[in-house]
Amino acid sequence: MKVLKDILYKVSLVSSIGDMDARFKEIVFDSRQASASCAFVAVRGTQVDGHDYIDKAIESGAKIIVCEDLPAEIIPSITYVQVVNSARALGIMAANFYDNPSRKVKVIAVTGTNGKTTTVTLLHQLFQAMGYTSGLLSTVENKISDEVIPSTHTTPDALSVQSLLRKMLDAGCTHCFMEASSHAIVQERIAGLELAGAVFSNISHDHLDYHKTFDEYIKAKKKLFDDLPKDAFALVNLDDKRGKVMVQNTKATVQTYALKTSADFKAKILSNTLEGLELEINGKLIWFRMIGAFNAYNILSVFGTASLLGEDEEEVLQTLSAIPGARGRFDRISIGGITAIVDYAHTPDALDNVLKTINDVRTGGEQLITVVGCGGNRDKTKRPEMARLAVAFSDKAILTSDNPRFEEPQAILDDMQAGVGPSDLRKTLTIVDRREAIKTACMLSGRGDIILIAGKGHEDYQEIKGVKHHFDDAEVVTEYLKQLTQN
Repeated sequence: MKVLKDILYKVSLVSSIGDMDARFKEIVFDSRQASASCAFVAVRGTQVDGHDYIDKAIESGAKIIVCEDLPAEIIPSITYVQVVNSARALGIMAANFYDNPSRKVKVIAVTGTNGKTTTVTLLHQLFQAMGYTSGLLSTVENKISDEVIPSTHTTPDALSVQSLLRKMLDAGCTHCFMEASSHAIVQERIAGLELAGAVFSNISHDHLDYHKTFDEYIKAKKKLFDDLPKDAFALVNLDDKRGKVMVQNTKATVQTYALKTSADFKAKILSNTLEGLELEINGKLIWFRMIGAFNAYNILSVFGTASLLGEDEEEVLQTLSAIPGARGRFDRISIGGITAIVDYAHTPDALDNVLKTINDVRTGGEQLITVVGCGGNRDKTKRPEMARLAVAFSDKAILTSDNPRFEEPQAILDDMQAGVGPSDLRKTLTIVDRREAIKTACMLSGRGDIILIAGKGHEDYQEIKGVKHHFDDAEVVTEYLKQLTQN
């Protein structure tokens, strides 16, 4: 049993009514999970407001209510705690409830529009390979050492973050590498964490359906660095013009990495082929399985992070050289002389990077066929730009469904087609059914050609009208390429 006043340590309080020595066994922010042994925290969400469910939580037995606005009716047997920000309070309370595991596990948060998943996955793989027991919180999966825990969000809710960190600590983890999405930062899902460091990869237009303006999106990312403690490090990409902006107000020690400018951690691309990358990093030559300038940045940020965590540079580079990277990030499938590349690129910047990388390593005779879609109920402004890029950098482009969610797939494709100029219509196809689109790409390809299937990467589902149907780009393209070779 936990004592309420102890769990409220460092929470900004407005007022309290009732017994601050009240005891409870769990914290919940979903009234459906409320019971006599819980403290219910009323959090204002994007879809629902927990304050509307205080009565239901009390009906289910909750005796402790934490909220921003006290209800009109105060029940004498209930303890009420009024706080400045209940979302932030939830994170801090969760940290206290689980005995602040981030004080004992070194937690590194990675933020940016692109590269978060690859960076944290590489860090986890690196530290595991170097003999550490480490944890991972990512879009693809959460891991406690090698134990996989399914992931539903880029960054879990504040309660889950602290619960997972506690499990990591109990399992002997010394490090945890986590993605910090802009949504999670703004929604205080990482409140209560005491970070050892944070990494900024890059920023481009994304999630404007949520943040409304690009400036608000930048501020969301910047908040991560504003809140860092002075004994942490802030590692930023100096080639992104907003790298310096991120650390303008940080108390942390600032370190930089770059390919194009002078920085604390500097790399130069020596060769870039479909087989891999050869880089010179801080004067040392090393080969990696991954390809493309965007992966050079990811590798460099991992090298910088490991170095700032006190690891030997030679050992880090040698170990990194043998690591495959994150699933669904430039995954290559070669069957019958045709190369298919499955990648998560779902923003204009990410798609631009992948397409330019493929074109950089093409030998000249092969054609590039790109299959791409855009998600429903998400930022509509990027749809025409995604189509424009696909058409501009490909010999053929097939526009198709991604995760339409609750939108009509054809309406999404209509938005995308606005980015296709009249002269490019001849090399553009629109096929609503994603499976049919991939099949068509395979049928249009010949020996030596490259098929890029962008947008979903590691995802093994397609979300339509609230239902997730099994769909794996890698499985589908493998199936059709094998059929081609057998005919």
